[in-house]
Amino acid sequence: MLKCGGRGAPPKAGHFSVTSSFLLHLNTCCSTFPSTAVLTQCNVSSCINLKSLTYPSNMGSRRKDSFLWGKASTKVCTVERQEVDTIKYHKRDLLDDIQKLRLEIDSVMTELHSIETDEENKNVLRNKKFLCGKKKFNMDPKKGIQYLVEHDLLEWTPVAVAEFLYKEEGLNKTAIGNFLGEREKMYLETLKAFVDLHEFSNLNLVQALRQFLWSFRLPGEAQKIDRMMEAFAARYCDCNAGVFQSTDTCYILSFAIIMLNTSLHNPNVKEKPTLERFFKMNRGINNGGDLPNDLLMKLYESIRNEPFKIPEDDGNDLTHTFFNPDREGWLLKMGGRVKTWKRRWFILTDSCLYYFEYTTDQDPIGIIPLENLCVRELTDSTKQHCLEIYSPKGQKVKACKTENRGRVVEGKHQSYRMSASSAEERDDWIGSIRASITKDPFYDLVAVRKRKVLSNSNGSHH
Repeated sequence: MLKCGGRGAPPKAGHFSVTSSFLLHLNTCCSTFPSTAVLTQCNVSSCINLKSLTYPSNMGSRRKDSFLWGKASTKVCTVERQEVDTIKYHKRDLLDDIQKLRLEIDSVMTELHSIETDEENKNVLRNKKFLCGKKKFNMDPKKGIQYLVEHDLLEWTPVAVAEFLYKEEGLNKTAIGNFLGEREKMYLETLKAFVDLHEFSNLNLVQALRQFLWSFRLPGEAQKIDRMMEAFAARYCDCNAGVFQSTDTCYILSFAIIMLNTSLHNPNVKEKPTLERFFKMNRGINNGGDLPNDLLMKLYESIRNEPFKIPEDDGNDLTHTFFNPDREGWLLKMGGRVKTWKRRWFILTDSCLYYFEYTTDQDPIGIIPLENLCVRELTDSTKQHCLEIYSPKGQKVKACKTENRGRVVEGKHQSYRMSASSAEERDDWIGSIRASITKDPFYDLVAVRKRKVLSNSNGSHH
Protein backbone atom coordinates (compact mmCIF):
# COMPACT_ATOMS: atom_id res chain seq x y z
CA MET A 1 0.00 0.00 0.00
CA LEU A 2 1.05 3.49 -0.69
CA LYS A 3 0.39 5.74 2.32
CA CYS A 4 0.81 9.39 2.95
CA GLY A 5 2.69 10.70 6.05
CA GLY A 6 3.25 8.80 9.29
CA ARG A 7 1.23 6.08 10.99
CA GLY A 8 -2.16 7.45 11.97
CA ALA A 9 -1.13 10.93 11.01
CA PRO A 10 -2.71 12.76 8.15
CA PRO A 11 -0.56 12.88 5.05
CA LYS A 12 1.52 15.89 4.48
CA ALA A 13 0.93 17.75 1.34
CA GLY A 14 3.33 16.73 -1.45
CA HIS A 15 4.98 13.71 0.27
CA PHE A 16 4.51 9.94 -0.01
CA SER A 17 5.92 6.89 1.85
CA VAL A 18 6.46 3.32 0.55
CA THR A 19 5.15 0.45 2.67
CA SER A 20 6.19 -3.21 2.62
CA SER A 21 2.99 -4.19 0.90
CA PHE A 22 3.87 -1.88 -1.99
CA LEU A 23 7.30 -3.43 -2.28
CA LEU A 24 5.75 -6.89 -2.32
CA HIS A 25 3.46 -5.75 -5.06
CA LEU A 26 6.39 -4.30 -7.01
CA ASN A 27 8.38 -7.54 -6.76
CA THR A 28 5.37 -9.43 -8.04
CA CYS A 29 5.21 -7.14 -11.06
CA CYS A 30 8.91 -7.61 -11.76
CA SER A 31 8.58 -11.37 -11.70
CA THR A 32 5.71 -11.08 -14.12
CA PHE A 33 7.78 -8.94 -16.52
CA PRO A 34 11.31 -10.39 -16.45
CA SER A 35 12.50 -8.06 -19.16
CA THR A 36 12.41 -5.16 -16.73
CA ALA A 37 15.05 -4.66 -14.07
CA VAL A 38 14.22 -6.75 -10.96
CA LEU A 39 13.97 -4.62 -7.89
CA THR A 40 14.05 -6.56 -4.63
CA GLN A 41 12.60 -5.38 -1.43
CA CYS A 42 16.11 -4.88 0.02
CA ASN A 43 17.53 -2.69 -2.65
CA VAL A 44 14.35 -0.71 -2.86
CA SER A 45 14.31 -0.31 0.90
CA SER A 46 17.93 0.76 0.91
CA CYS A 47 17.12 3.28 -1.74
CA ILE A 48 14.26 4.57 0.30
CA ASN A 49 16.36 4.69 3.42
CA LEU A 50 18.96 6.75 1.57
CA LYS A 51 16.44 9.26 0.52
CA SER A 52 12.69 9.39 0.43
CA LEU A 53 11.31 9.99 -2.99
CA THR A 54 9.27 13.14 -3.06
CA TYR A 55 7.38 14.60 -5.95
CA PRO A 56 6.10 18.03 -6.40
CA SER A 57 2.43 18.59 -6.30
CA ASN A 58 2.60 19.76 -9.89
CA MET A 59 2.72 16.35 -11.62
CA GLY A 60 2.61 17.89 -15.05
CA SER A 61 6.30 18.98 -15.01
CA ARG A 62 9.16 16.45 -15.28
CA ARG A 63 11.89 16.39 -12.68
CA LYS A 64 15.56 16.23 -13.61
CA ASP A 65 16.01 13.06 -11.57
CA SER A 66 13.04 11.30 -13.02
CA PHE A 67 13.37 7.92 -14.82
CA LEU A 68 13.30 9.62 -18.30
CA TRP A 69 11.39 6.74 -19.96
CA GLY A 70 11.86 6.48 -23.75
CA LYS A 71 15.15 8.34 -24.07
CA ALA A 72 16.96 5.26 -25.53
CA SER A 73 14.13 4.63 -28.03
CA THR A 74 14.43 8.24 -29.14
CA LYS A 75 18.00 7.55 -30.31
CA VAL A 76 16.81 4.49 -32.29
CA CYS A 77 14.07 6.48 -33.98
CA THR A 78 16.60 9.10 -35.08
CA VAL A 79 18.77 6.46 -36.85
CA GLU A 80 15.78 4.86 -38.45
CA ARG A 81 14.52 8.25 -39.56
CA GLN A 82 17.85 8.95 -41.22
CA GLU A 83 17.70 5.58 -43.01
CA VAL A 84 14.14 6.29 -44.11
CA ASP A 85 15.19 9.70 -45.39
CA THR A 86 18.04 8.06 -47.32
CA ILE A 87 15.65 5.48 -48.81
CA LYS A 88 13.21 8.22 -49.76
CA TYR A 89 16.04 10.14 -51.44
CA HIS A 90 17.07 7.07 -53.47
CA LYS A 91 13.42 6.40 -54.26
CA ARG A 92 13.04 9.89 -55.68
CA ASP A 93 16.17 9.34 -57.79
CA LEU A 94 14.85 6.01 -59.03
CA LEU A 95 11.47 7.52 -59.89
CA ASP A 96 13.23 10.31 -61.78
CA ASP A 97 15.33 7.74 -63.66
CA ILE A 98 12.23 5.67 -64.43
CA GLN A 99 10.46 8.74 -65.76
CA LYS A 100 13.48 9.61 -67.91
CA LEU A 101 13.57 6.04 -69.24
CA ARG A 102 9.87 6.19 -70.03
CA LEU A 103 10.38 9.42 -71.95
CA GLU A 104 13.33 7.90 -73.82
CA ILE A 105 11.31 4.76 -74.64
CA ASP A 106 8.41 6.90 -75.86
CA SER A 107 10.83 8.89 -78.00
CA VAL A 108 12.43 5.74 -79.44
CA MET A 109 9.04 4.15 -80.13
CA THR A 110 7.87 7.32 -81.86
CA GLU A 111 11.04 7.33 -83.94
CA LEU A 112 10.65 3.64 -84.80
CA HIS A 113 7.03 4.21 -85.79
CA SER A 114 8.12 7.12 -87.93
CA ILE A 115 10.82 4.98 -89.57
CA GLU A 116 8.35 2.15 -90.19
CA THR A 117 5.86 4.62 -91.63
CA ASP A 118 8.54 6.13 -93.84
CA GLU A 119 9.57 2.66 -95.03
CA GLU A 120 5.96 1.75 -95.73
CA ASN A 121 5.48 4.99 -97.64
CA LYS A 122 8.69 4.35 -99.57
CA ASN A 123 7.55 0.82 -100.43
CA VAL A 124 4.14 2.08 -101.52
CA LEU A 125 5.75 4.76 -103.66
CA ARG A 126 8.24 2.25 -105.06
CA ASN A 127 5.45 -0.17 -105.97
CA LYS A 128 3.49 2.61 -107.66
CA LYS A 129 6.53 3.62 -109.70
CA PHE A 130 7.21 -0.01 -110.58
CA LEU A 131 3.63 -0.51 -111.82
CA CYS A 132 3.90 2.73 -113.77
CA GLY A 133 7.12 1.46 -115.36
CA LYS A 134 5.44 -1.80 -116.36
CA LYS A 135 2.56 0.09 -117.97
CA LYS A 136 5.02 2.26 -119.85
CA PHE A 137 6.86 -0.87 -120.96
CA ASN A 138 3.68 -2.42 -122.32
CA MET A 139 3.01 0.70 -124.38
CA ASP A 140 6.63 1.35 -125.39
CA PRO A 141 9.21 -1.16 -124.14
CA LYS A 142 12.26 1.08 -124.53
CA LYS A 143 10.67 3.97 -122.64
CA GLY A 144 9.38 1.62 -119.96
CA ILE A 145 12.82 0.13 -119.31
CA GLN A 146 14.34 3.62 -119.33
CA TYR A 147 11.81 4.77 -116.72
CA LEU A 148 12.55 1.80 -114.44
CA VAL A 149 16.31 2.34 -114.72
CA GLU A 150 16.07 6.09 -114.06
CA HIS A 151 14.06 5.44 -110.87
CA ASP A 152 16.55 2.80 -109.62
CA LEU A 153 13.98 0.04 -110.00
CA LEU A 154 16.00 -1.95 -112.53
CA GLU A 155 19.69 -2.28 -113.33
CA TRP A 156 20.73 -1.52 -116.88
CA THR A 157 22.54 -4.82 -117.36
CA PRO A 158 21.69 -7.67 -119.75
CA VAL A 159 21.09 -10.19 -116.96
CA ALA A 160 18.89 -7.87 -114.85
CA VAL A 161 16.78 -6.78 -117.81
CA ALA A 162 16.48 -10.37 -119.08
CA GLU A 163 15.28 -11.59 -115.67
CA PHE A 164 12.73 -8.76 -115.58
CA LEU A 165 11.40 -9.75 -119.02
CA TYR A 166 11.38 -13.46 -118.20
CA LYS A 167 10.06 -13.48 -114.62
CA GLU A 168 7.94 -10.36 -114.15
CA GLU A 169 4.20 -10.95 -114.44
CA GLY A 170 1.87 -8.65 -116.35
CA LEU A 171 4.27 -7.74 -119.15
CA ASN A 172 2.90 -7.66 -122.66
CA LYS A 173 4.43 -10.47 -124.73
CA THR A 174 4.43 -8.31 -127.87
CA ALA A 175 6.45 -5.64 -126.09
CA ILE A 176 8.93 -8.28 -124.86
CA GLY A 177 9.42 -9.58 -128.40
CA ASN A 178 9.92 -6.10 -129.82
CA PHE A 179 12.48 -5.24 -127.15
CA LEU A 180 14.45 -8.47 -127.61
CA GLY A 181 14.48 -8.05 -131.38
CA GLU A 182 16.60 -4.88 -131.41
CA ARG A 183 20.09 -5.19 -132.83
CA GLU A 184 22.18 -2.89 -130.61
CA LYS A 185 24.80 -4.59 -128.42
CA MET A 186 22.88 -4.21 -125.16
CA TYR A 187 19.75 -5.74 -126.70
CA LEU A 188 21.67 -8.61 -128.28
CA GLU A 189 23.28 -9.43 -124.92
CA THR A 190 19.88 -9.18 -123.23
CA LEU A 191 18.44 -11.59 -125.81
CA LYS A 192 21.19 -14.12 -125.07
CA ALA A 193 20.65 -13.76 -121.30
CA PHE A 194 16.89 -14.13 -121.82
CA VAL A 195 17.28 -17.31 -123.87
CA ASP A 196 19.75 -18.72 -121.33
CA LEU A 197 17.04 -18.48 -118.65
CA HIS A 198 15.13 -21.22 -120.51
CA GLU A 199 15.91 -24.84 -119.64
CA PHE A 200 15.56 -27.07 -122.71
CA SER A 201 17.35 -30.18 -121.44
CA ASN A 202 15.66 -33.47 -122.41
CA LEU A 203 12.95 -31.67 -124.42
CA ASN A 204 12.31 -32.42 -128.07
CA LEU A 205 12.42 -29.46 -130.43
CA VAL A 206 8.66 -28.85 -130.49
CA GLN A 207 8.47 -28.88 -126.68
CA ALA A 208 11.34 -26.40 -126.48
CA LEU A 209 9.73 -24.17 -129.10
CA ARG A 210 6.43 -24.19 -127.21
CA GLN A 211 8.20 -22.97 -124.08
CA PHE A 212 10.26 -20.41 -125.96
CA LEU A 213 7.45 -18.93 -128.06
CA TRP A 214 5.16 -18.71 -125.02
CA SER A 215 7.58 -16.39 -123.20
CA PHE A 216 7.16 -13.62 -125.78
CA ARG A 217 5.45 -12.87 -129.09
CA LEU A 218 7.68 -13.48 -132.08
CA PRO A 219 8.04 -10.18 -133.99
CA GLY A 220 7.23 -9.97 -137.66
CA GLU A 221 10.46 -8.59 -139.07
CA ALA A 222 12.69 -11.18 -140.70
CA GLN A 223 15.89 -9.79 -139.20
CA LYS A 224 14.49 -9.89 -135.68
CA ILE A 225 13.20 -13.43 -136.17
CA ASP A 226 16.58 -14.43 -137.54
CA ARG A 227 18.43 -13.17 -134.45
CA MET A 228 15.95 -14.75 -132.05
CA MET A 229 15.97 -18.14 -133.72
CA GLU A 230 19.77 -18.12 -133.89
CA ALA A 231 19.87 -17.55 -130.13
CA PHE A 232 17.25 -20.27 -129.56
CA ALA A 233 19.12 -22.81 -131.70
CA ALA A 234 22.39 -22.17 -129.87
CA ARG A 235 20.73 -22.59 -126.48
CA TYR A 236 18.88 -25.77 -127.48
CA CYS A 237 22.07 -27.39 -128.76
CA ASP A 238 23.89 -26.45 -125.54
CA CYS A 239 21.16 -28.15 -123.49
CA ASN A 240 20.92 -31.19 -125.79
CA ALA A 241 24.38 -31.96 -127.10
CA GLY A 242 24.49 -34.54 -129.89
CA VAL A 243 20.87 -34.23 -131.06
CA PHE A 244 21.89 -32.18 -134.12
CA GLN A 245 25.21 -31.98 -135.88
CA SER A 246 25.18 -28.17 -135.87
CA THR A 247 23.16 -25.20 -134.69
CA ASP A 248 22.29 -24.53 -138.36
CA THR A 249 20.35 -27.81 -138.43
CA CYS A 250 18.40 -26.82 -135.33
CA TYR A 251 17.84 -23.34 -136.75
CA ILE A 252 16.43 -24.55 -140.09
CA LEU A 253 14.27 -27.26 -138.51
CA SER A 254 12.88 -24.73 -136.01
CA PHE A 255 11.78 -22.52 -138.88
CA ALA A 256 10.29 -25.54 -140.65
CA ILE A 257 8.23 -26.32 -137.53
CA ILE A 258 7.00 -22.72 -137.27
CA MET A 259 6.08 -22.81 -140.96
CA LEU A 260 4.30 -26.13 -140.42
CA ASN A 261 2.32 -24.68 -137.52
CA THR A 262 1.25 -21.69 -139.65
CA SER A 263 0.31 -23.84 -142.62
CA LEU A 264 -1.68 -26.39 -140.62
CA HIS A 265 -3.64 -23.93 -138.49
CA ASN A 266 -3.97 -20.72 -140.53
CA PRO A 267 -7.35 -20.68 -142.32
CA ASN A 268 -5.86 -18.58 -145.14
CA VAL A 269 -3.64 -21.48 -146.18
CA LYS A 270 -5.74 -23.65 -148.45
CA GLU A 271 -3.32 -26.48 -149.10
CA LYS A 272 -2.26 -28.17 -145.88
CA PRO A 273 1.20 -29.76 -145.93
CA THR A 274 1.34 -33.55 -145.60
CA LEU A 275 3.86 -35.58 -143.65
CA GLU A 276 5.64 -36.51 -146.88
CA ARG A 277 5.92 -32.86 -147.80
CA PHE A 278 7.38 -32.12 -144.36
CA PHE A 279 10.00 -34.85 -144.94
CA LYS A 280 10.85 -33.32 -148.30
CA MET A 281 11.17 -29.81 -146.83
CA ASN A 282 13.86 -30.99 -144.42
CA ARG A 283 16.02 -33.21 -146.59
CA GLY A 284 19.74 -32.56 -146.40
CA ILE A 285 19.56 -30.02 -143.57
CA ASN A 286 21.69 -32.07 -141.16
CA ASN A 287 25.04 -31.01 -142.64
CA GLY A 288 23.99 -32.51 -145.96
CA GLY A 289 22.37 -35.58 -144.44
CA ASP A 290 18.75 -36.33 -143.57
CA LEU A 291 17.24 -36.32 -140.13
CA PRO A 292 15.57 -39.58 -138.98
CA ASN A 293 12.00 -39.89 -140.25
CA ASP A 294 10.85 -41.00 -136.78
CA LEU A 295 12.03 -37.69 -135.33
CA LEU A 296 10.34 -35.64 -138.07
CA MET A 297 7.12 -37.66 -137.75
CA LYS A 298 6.92 -37.02 -133.98
CA LEU A 299 7.43 -33.30 -134.55
CA TYR A 300 4.80 -33.23 -137.31
CA GLU A 301 2.20 -35.10 -135.24
CA SER A 302 2.81 -32.87 -132.22
CA ILE A 303 2.16 -29.70 -134.23
CA ARG A 304 -0.83 -31.17 -136.07
CA ASN A 305 -2.49 -32.26 -132.81
CA GLU A 306 -1.73 -29.08 -130.89
CA PRO A 307 -0.78 -25.73 -132.45
CA PHE A 308 1.53 -23.31 -130.76
CA LYS A 309 -0.30 -21.29 -128.13
CA ILE A 310 -0.23 -17.57 -128.67
CA PRO A 311 0.14 -15.53 -125.44
CA GLU A 312 -3.23 -14.47 -124.05
CA ASP A 313 -2.47 -10.76 -124.02
CA ASP A 314 -2.34 -10.93 -127.81
CA GLY A 315 -5.43 -13.09 -128.19
CA ASN A 316 -8.19 -11.50 -130.25
CA ASP A 317 -10.14 -12.04 -133.43
CA LEU A 318 -7.13 -10.95 -135.47
CA THR A 319 -4.73 -13.38 -133.78
CA HIS A 320 -3.93 -15.32 -136.92
CA THR A 321 -3.64 -12.13 -138.91
CA PHE A 322 -1.09 -10.54 -136.60
CA PHE A 323 0.92 -13.66 -135.78
CA ASN A 324 4.24 -13.43 -137.65
CA PRO A 325 3.42 -10.30 -139.69
CA ASP A 326 5.67 -9.17 -142.52
CA ARG A 327 6.75 -6.10 -140.60
CA GLU A 328 5.78 -4.08 -137.53
CA GLY A 329 7.05 -1.03 -135.68
CA TRP A 330 6.52 2.58 -134.65
CA LEU A 331 6.00 5.29 -137.28
CA LEU A 332 4.78 8.87 -137.15
CA LYS A 333 1.59 9.30 -139.18
CA MET A 334 0.16 12.56 -140.48
CA GLY A 335 -3.52 13.10 -139.72
CA GLY A 336 -6.19 13.39 -142.41
CA ARG A 337 -8.21 16.45 -141.44
CA VAL A 338 -5.83 17.88 -138.83
CA LYS A 339 -2.32 17.89 -140.26
CA THR A 340 -0.47 16.83 -137.14
CA TRP A 341 1.98 13.96 -136.66
CA LYS A 342 1.01 11.23 -134.24
CA ARG A 343 2.98 8.16 -133.18
CA ARG A 344 1.30 4.91 -134.21
CA TRP A 345 2.15 1.21 -134.05
CA PHE A 346 2.00 -0.28 -137.58
CA ILE A 347 1.61 -3.94 -138.53
CA LEU A 348 2.02 -5.08 -142.14
CA THR A 349 0.46 -8.43 -142.98
CA ASP A 350 -1.66 -10.08 -145.67
CA SER A 351 -1.42 -7.05 -148.02
CA CYS A 352 -2.92 -4.76 -145.36
CA LEU A 353 -1.36 -2.10 -143.18
CA TYR A 354 -2.90 -1.83 -139.71
CA TYR A 355 -2.11 0.91 -137.23
CA PHE A 356 -2.76 1.11 -133.48
CA GLU A 357 -2.37 3.68 -130.75
CA TYR A 358 -0.44 1.24 -128.53
CA THR A 359 1.15 -2.17 -129.01
CA THR A 360 -1.26 -3.57 -126.40
CA ASP A 361 -4.42 -2.55 -128.27
CA GLN A 362 -6.47 -5.47 -129.54
CA ASP A 363 -8.24 -3.58 -132.32
CA PRO A 364 -6.59 -1.26 -134.84
CA ILE A 365 -7.69 2.35 -135.19
CA GLY A 366 -7.07 2.20 -138.92
CA ILE A 367 -6.77 -0.33 -141.76
CA ILE A 368 -5.21 0.42 -145.16
CA PRO A 369 -5.74 -2.28 -147.83
CA LEU A 370 -2.72 -2.07 -150.12
CA GLU A 371 -4.39 -3.43 -153.26
CA ASN A 372 -3.76 -1.17 -156.29
CA LEU A 373 -1.67 1.26 -154.21
CA CYS A 374 1.94 2.37 -154.47
CA VAL A 375 4.59 3.50 -151.98
CA ARG A 376 7.46 5.94 -152.43
CA GLU A 377 10.04 7.99 -150.59
CA LEU A 378 8.87 11.53 -149.85
CA THR A 379 10.60 14.77 -148.89
CA ASP A 380 8.71 16.72 -146.26
CA SER A 381 9.74 20.09 -144.81
CA THR A 382 8.43 19.23 -141.35
CA LYS A 383 9.72 15.66 -140.92
CA GLN A 384 12.65 13.55 -142.04
CA HIS A 385 12.70 10.02 -143.47
CA CYS A 386 9.16 10.13 -144.87
CA LEU A 387 7.31 7.67 -147.08
CA GLU A 388 3.95 7.96 -148.79
CA ILE A 389 1.27 5.42 -149.71
CA TYR A 390 -0.86 6.70 -152.59
CA SER A 391 -3.09 5.70 -155.49
CA PRO A 392 -1.30 5.90 -158.87
CA LYS A 393 -4.57 6.99 -160.47
CA GLY A 394 -4.92 9.98 -158.13
CA GLN A 395 -7.98 8.55 -156.45
CA LYS A 396 -8.81 8.67 -152.77
CA VAL A 397 -7.22 5.81 -150.87
CA LYS A 398 -9.81 3.27 -149.77
CA ALA A 399 -9.29 2.79 -146.06
CA CYS A 400 -11.24 2.74 -142.83
CA LYS A 401 -10.69 3.96 -139.29
CA THR A 402 -12.38 3.65 -135.93
CA GLU A 403 -13.85 6.73 -134.29
CA ASN A 404 -13.73 7.39 -130.54
CA ARG A 405 -17.18 5.86 -130.08
CA GLY A 406 -16.11 2.66 -131.83
CA ARG A 407 -17.92 3.38 -135.11
CA VAL A 408 -15.99 2.35 -138.24
CA VAL A 409 -15.94 5.04 -140.92
CA GLU A 410 -14.29 5.40 -144.31
CA GLY A 411 -10.96 7.19 -144.36
CA LYS A 412 -10.61 10.56 -146.10
CA HIS A 413 -6.99 10.43 -147.20
CA GLN A 414 -5.73 11.15 -150.69
CA SER A 415 -2.52 9.56 -149.46
CA TYR A 416 -0.94 8.36 -146.24
CA ARG A 417 2.29 9.95 -145.07
CA MET A 418 4.51 8.31 -142.47
CA SER A 419 7.86 9.25 -140.97
CA ALA A 420 10.44 6.71 -139.80
CA SER A 421 13.18 7.22 -137.22
CA SER A 422 15.97 6.75 -139.78
CA ALA A 423 16.55 6.53 -143.52
CA GLU A 424 17.37 2.83 -143.17
CA GLU A 425 14.11 2.11 -141.38
CA ARG A 426 12.19 4.09 -143.99
CA ASP A 427 13.77 2.07 -146.81
CA ASP A 428 12.96 -1.20 -145.00
CA TRP A 429 9.31 -0.18 -144.71
CA ILE A 430 9.14 0.82 -148.37
CA GLY A 431 10.62 -2.53 -149.40
CA SER A 432 8.27 -4.53 -147.18
CA ILE A 433 5.17 -2.62 -148.38
CA ARG A 434 6.14 -3.06 -152.03
CA ALA A 435 6.64 -6.79 -151.48
CA SER A 436 3.26 -7.01 -149.77
CA ILE A 437 1.49 -5.11 -152.59
CA THR A 438 2.79 -7.45 -155.29
CA LYS A 439 2.24 -10.62 -153.29
CA ASP A 440 -0.73 -12.86 -153.97
CA PRO A 441 -2.85 -12.67 -150.78
CA PHE A 442 -3.45 -16.45 -151.02
CA TYR A 443 0.23 -17.19 -151.49
CA ASP A 444 1.33 -20.21 -149.49
CA LEU A 445 2.86 -18.86 -146.26
CA VAL A 446 4.97 -21.99 -145.96
CA ALA A 447 6.70 -21.22 -149.24
CA VAL A 448 7.47 -17.67 -148.09
CA ARG A 449 9.03 -18.89 -144.85
CA LYS A 450 10.88 -21.65 -146.71
CA ARG A 451 12.60 -19.17 -149.01
CA LYS A 452 13.57 -17.07 -146.01
CA VAL A 453 15.06 -20.09 -144.19
CA LEU A 454 16.97 -21.27 -147.24
CA SER A 455 18.27 -17.75 -147.91
CA ASN A 456 19.48 -17.31 -144.32
CA SER A 457 20.96 -20.82 -144.32
CA ASN A 458 22.92 -20.20 -147.52
CA GLY A 459 24.13 -16.84 -146.21
CA SER A 460 25.46 -18.40 -143.03
CA HIS A 461 27.83 -20.68 -145.02
CA HIS A 462 29.45 -17.83 -146.99
